[in-house]
This record gives sequence, structure tokens and C-alpha cells, in this order.
Amino acid sequence: MRILVVEDERSLCDAIARSLRRLAYSVDCCHDGREALDLLAFESFDLVVLDLNLPGADGMTVLRDLRESDSETKVLVLSARGEVSDKVAGLDAGANDYLTKPFHLEELAARIRALTLRRFTQNDVLLTCGNLTFDTKARQAVVGGEALSLTRKETGILEYLMLNQGRPVSQEELLEHVWDSSVNSFSNSIRVHISSLRKKLRGALGHDPICNRIGEGYVMEETA
Repeated sequence: MRILVVEDERSLCDAIARSLRRLAYSVDCCHDGREALDLLAFESFDLVVLDLNLPGADGMTVLRDLRESDSETKVLVLSARGEVSDKVAGLDAGANDYLTKPFHLEELAARIRALTLRRFTQNDVLLTCGNLTFDTKARQAVVGGEALSLTRKETGILEYLMLNQGRPVSQEELLEHVWDSSVNSFSNSIRVHISSLRKKLRGALGHDPICNRIGEGYVMEETA
């Protein structure tokens, strides 16, 4: 999943980004509301963690502007404004959740998990594909009780494919949802990571659950 963190307190922004990257999310950061609007106009994100007190343009302006053209991207508001009226205003403006500062990073991760699973209408924290399971809370793939040793990118790719089982996912879509903005779209990075992931899955399952449909993309299926 690709997340944009918009927070002008750089130390907090860095702490959030590090915490989420450890969970194999792809994270972009910005510290200014105007910069956030520019990013949201040209980039795709699964979720935005949005502070309200921002320079350039405040968080409510960013939220309202986003909702004029995008009703799908999840937005989790972070704010020191803890009054009920503030929360109501944020939710009425289009936020999907509202977390008051100070907060624990574990709670932030849990709320992000709930929002991204809801994005894909998935009710269980465990995703399954045949004998393969992925625990979205532990960020761990398991086959036959044995945990797979995956890199962060392999973990992100596997989660996204399992969330979209049966549907072709193009390399461009994986770039949008699993990589951050630093990736070179012309690099061989996706194919390298997918090749490594498929090798590991083949070794654990005895078959490769990822099918490459020429001209369409990668499809996660129960049987090879």
C-alpha cells in the first residue's frame, strides 16, 4: 500500500514514515499543504495521513480540495484539535478517520490497517490464497505454519496481489501502490522483486500462484 504522510513537524513525520516502512508500506512525505495538493493532483495513493495545521494550505483545505475530485482515497486526519466539534468538522469534510495528538504509532498502524482493508472490502486481517496466508497485522506471509522470509517490497507486492486476487494487476498499478515516488518507472525493479517473490512462493508451495498474463499483468490464483 502506498501512503502519503502530510505533517509539518518533521521529526514526527519521520517517525511515522519509519514506523510504516518497517511494516512494508511505501511512504512519501511532505510538510506543506500546497505541496500535498500538488502531489495528490498527479500521484495515486491508497491513504493519506493528514495533519490539519500546515503551512501553505491548511489540512482542511487539502481535504476539501481532494474530495472535490476524489472520493476513494482514504484520509486519516491527525490533529491536536481534540474537541468533538473539530472531529465532526473533519469527518464532515470527508475524512475517513480522525486521530488526536498525541497518539501511539501502534494505534496509527491499526487505524491504517482498518482503513486499507475497508478500501478492499476485506473484513478479516488474514488474506488467504490456497495454502498461503498473509497476516495484515503482523505483516507476515505463512505457508503450512512456516513464515516466509520476504523483503519489504516482496511483502508489499504479495499483499497487493492477494487483495486483488483473480484480477490482473499491471506493472504500472504496482508502481502506484507499492513503490514510493523515488522509483524510476523505467527500471527493472518490479520484475526483479516479482521474480524473487515467485521463486520463494514456488519453493514453499510447490507451485507458483502468480500467473503472468501477457499484455494484462500479474494475477494471484489458488492454483498455478
